[in-house]
Amino acid sequence: MPAFEEKICTRAELAARIAQLPKPVVLTNGVFDILHRGHVTYLAQARELGASLVVAANTDASVKRLGKGDERPLNTLADRMAVLAALESVSLVVDFDEDTALDVVLESRPEIYAKGGDYDMARIPEGQAVLAYGGRAVAIDFQHDRSTSKLVARIRG
Repeated sequence: MPAFEEKICTRAELAARIAQLPKPVVLTNGVFDILHRGHVTYLAQARELGASLVVAANTDASVKRLGKGDERPLNTLADRMAVLAALESVSLVVDFDEDTALDVVLESRPEIYAKGGDYDMARIPEGQAVLAYGGRAVAIDFQHDRSTSKLVARIRG
């Protein structure tokens, strides 16, 4: 098994695995279906906010509930988690099946919670939770106008 696979953990292992990571811990979440330049740039920027980066990936069922299309995700959860774990910027990968990553945030209590784009961090449940216990909630501006949805549309052209 490649060493990067050791970065993948279950929800049951999450708190113990995070306790072993260098602090401060940054947590982010998303689908990360077809990894592109926008994703890897964002993840590198999120990692720069702290010493460790934990990525919570939506399960296949939760992706379908997001309304991204019947064919999404194109890559299975196991494949998406493996690709994320292989990135140098990522310290740990865990999945979540809920509609938001709030439960993952509450279980892991990261010092910093990050999202990409124009999220109002004080309005989303994850951001509110982190701010309530004294952590930081950071929205990272996108550096590249990329999206998996746009890529899929272009391929289908």
